[in-house]
Amino acid sequence: MTEPTPRHYRSGAHRAGGGSHSGARPLTRRAGWIRPQHLTAGAVALALVTAGGVYAGVQAGIPDPPAAAATAAAPSTGTAAAPTPVTAASRTAPASAPPAKAPAVPAAPVRAIGPKLDGQISAIIDANSAYALGVSLIDLSDGVVHSYGAQDKFVAASTAKILAASAYYHLVETGRASLTAPLGASTAGAQIRQMVQQSNNDSWALILRAVGQRGITDYAASIGITYDRTVNLLTTAEMARTLQLLYTGKLLNPRNTVQLLSYMQNTNFETLIPPAVPPGVGIYHKYGLLFGNLHDASVLVKDGRAFVFVVYTRGLNYSDMGPRTRIIQQLTRTVTAALF
Repeated sequence: MTEPTPRHYRSGAHRAGGGSHSGARPLTRRAGWIRPQHLTAGAVALALVTAGGVYAGVQAGIPDPPAAAATAAAPSTGTAAAPTPVTAASRTAPASAPPAKAPAVPAAPVRAIGPKLDGQISAIIDANSAYALGVSLIDLSDGVVHSYGAQDKFVAASTAKILAASAYYHLVETGRASLTAPLGASTAGAQIRQMVQQSNNDSWALILRAVGQRGITDYAASIGITYDRTVNLLTTAEMARTLQLLYTGKLLNPRNTVQLLSYMQNTNFETLIPPAVPPGVGIYHKYGLLFGNLHDASVLVKDGRAFVFVVYTRGLNYSDMGPRTRIIQQLTRTVTAALF
């Protein structure tokens, strides 16, 4: 299998898509109403305003998505490429071997989640009480979910695209769908890649329609998650659980696991958790951005050890994204300093 060539950080081309409106409007409707003066934090503002990619949001209440065509950058053949975790050092060298199958993690990590880290995470959350902040952390060597701050459901925004992708792959694995089947202007496999790597909302609409409302609800229930795509609500623990099952190979077969993880690299929005990850630590992630919701959900990997790290934030609107971006990065630096 050929490893994808890691790319350097970029602010990401990112334009407003269907999730950027209130009310029950189709995901495929686009509008460029986000004005630069509404945004703060240079990196975030640049990523949102510059032309190219696709907005990450999904509406809290969406109708059945229209079967609109979404054009993918490259067609998918359904064959997996081994993902190399993208690292923060130079984005050119892998941190560890990719998970071609369920990764082997040590029975006892060198450094573990404990009271000191618990206190540090809680202190950051307490110091930023103007925002709703939820954090979940899992050491994949023991599978225990550690949650901090707000533990109720957030609008998951585009982090839920991982759940949608997994649901479609499950249909493939059970013989009810195909990655090479025509979907929109390309194939289902290409739409999944666009949905995850470029956060394409048109692709998301197509995948959701293919899976079906009842289908994705039932799939989520099968992995212990209560999910209704019309409101798109998840807790950080539910998102963390999804990534745990994905990375350890318990969600999908090895080929589809590797493929989906490869799409969670070099995304169109690398400005939340990734910049705060230290050199040598690999990262797979999916961000979410909608109105007051700014999230990032990741798997952090180094030397055969892996942790799921999810941060959900809820604030006013796009105007306070800068402070919340800095909070996400502060949490990331705190967690990685303690665990790696």
